[in-house]
Amino acid sequence: MAEAMLRLNGIHKRFGELEVLKGVDLDVAKGEVVCILGPSGSGKSTLLRCVNLLEPPEKGEIFLEGQDICKGPGSGSGESSWNLDFVRQRVGMVFQQFNLFPHKSVLDNVTLAPRTVLGKSRAECDEKSKALLERVGLGDKFDQYPERLSGGQQQRVAIARALAMEPRVMLFDEVTSALDPELVKEVLDTMRELAAEGMTMLVVTHEIGFAKEVGDQVVFMDDGVIVEQGKPADVLDNPREERTKKFLGLVLER
Repeated sequence: MAEAMLRLNGIHKRFGELEVLKGVDLDVAKGEVVCILGPSGSGKSTLLRCVNLLEPPEKGEIFLEGQDICKGPGSGSGESSWNLDFVRQRVGMVFQQFNLFPHKSVLDNVTLAPRTVLGKSRAECDEKSKALLERVGLGDKFDQYPERLSGGQQQRVAIARALAMEPRVMLFDEVTSALDPELVKEVLDTMRELAAEGMTMLVVTHEIGFAKEVGDQVVFMDDGVIVEQGKPADVLDNPREERTKKFLGLVLER
């Protein structure tokens, strides 16, 4: 296998007495889409938050493009050693809640990070952000405010905002779970297009159809560990582990 775009070795994370991740190993190749399934509390979202150092692990290594992001140039330990700048410029994340600034227009929401973090000019950011909004089907909404948009439209703005930083890896944390069913498709279609364009993606989702259609790997997590992983057809149609079978049975019954 070629050098992984993202490699997790022995990731542990706890919150007080609660051990949420108990030694997770995962390799993600460039351009690969990994869909992460599992019950509530299994550690899925925490795993994503470790990848972009919102919740850095207490133990383990995370390599992004071959660089250990938990050990910056100065190294040492603790927050001073985390390679935050490197991560923020290479990893985009879209959350369940849209987290848009309500007092800023759609265009201002998308341009804010590249202007403040990357120091790009307003003109350059406006041009690129309008192109991104066109890409997610919202080219005519750039001057609107979030309250005027549907939930699906707001989530697509959030995707455009993450893409404005030109990430190498995109993380999606149950981005359709807060949406009305009729709005889910438009967000999933945007994610399908990103996958088709070769974006490396980690997707926490309960959308089994999406995982089967778009995923290169499916990972099933429970109780802070990876229980089973493999090709979507193997994990979703012919799971080996009883815990996976039970979970899929419950999800597919809904």
